[in-house]
Amino acid sequence: MKKSIVPEEFRHYFSDWHFSPVIEADGTVYLSGVTAARKDKPISKHPEEQFHDAFYKLGVYLKAAGLDYENIVEMTTFHIDLKKHIDVFSKVKDEYVKAPYPAWSAIGVAEFIPENALVEMRIVAKR
Repeated sequence: MKKSIVPEEFRHYFSDWHFSPVIEADGTVYLSGVTAARKDKPISKHPEEQFHDAFYKLGVYLKAAGLDYENIVEMTTFHIDLKKHIDVFSKVKDEYVKAPYPAWSAIGVAEFIPENALVEMRIVAKR
């Protein structure tokens, strides 16, 4: 059985784009791609600030599911200019995601839907 979890702050994704920010199935929680995009704040052009904003949003998603960063078991991150920003991204990631670290794949891509987005994170978490 699967359950859709939609944080109020990001309800417009469910309404406008017809997807669930978070889906839970049998104790495993799947998060749709997380960028720094928010209605109340434009995406920062400064990579470090943008990455913090993306992890803030990731935290909102996890909290809505009753979880936290330590519940992350797998992380796939997609990056614009991967090699240029990976050190800064890794530094920011390590402020939120602690040992034992989840499995992680980082992939370079050409573009995202939100303008100025540099990263999108795909997360799998477990209760």
